[in-house]
Amino acid sequence: MAMNIKKVVVGGLVAGIVVNVFDFVANYALSARMRVESEAFKPGLADQMMQGSAVISYIIMDLVIGIALVWTYAAVRPRFGPGPRTAFYVAMLFWLLGLIFNSGYRQMGMVSSGLWWTLAVIALVNYLVASQAGAAIYSEDTVSV
Repeated sequence: MAMNIKKVVVGGLVAGIVVNVFDFVANYALSARMRVESEAFKPGLADQMMQGSAVISYIIMDLVIGIALVWTYAAVRPRFGPGPRTAFYVAMLFWLLGLIFNSGYRQMGMVSSGLWWTLAVIALVNYLVASQAGAAIYSEDTVSV
């Protein structure tokens, strides 16, 4: 079956909105701690990270991540089957890749291990919910013969 690109985009945008909401709530809840750790690493970094253009890029990247989640779900669905289990696998893949890509922040001392792991657990829940939401919308094209 062909991948349903319209459903990938719609499901992906829904997943991206979920990712954005989780990120907003997490950043709000942890803002004081994140500010202290960012400023300890490089004075002025926290303000630089919250400039309008930076915030817009975070929103766009979260939407791109949502689309990528659903595109990956659609790509692996023929092998693993439709449903929550496959969405779980995709969420775990993105979470593990995120751990790898973001480990440098901890290793450089930009964030403490405690904050890094807190954000990692939030990201896990975030990807699990976003992947399930996007997968619930996705369905394959129906081919007429």
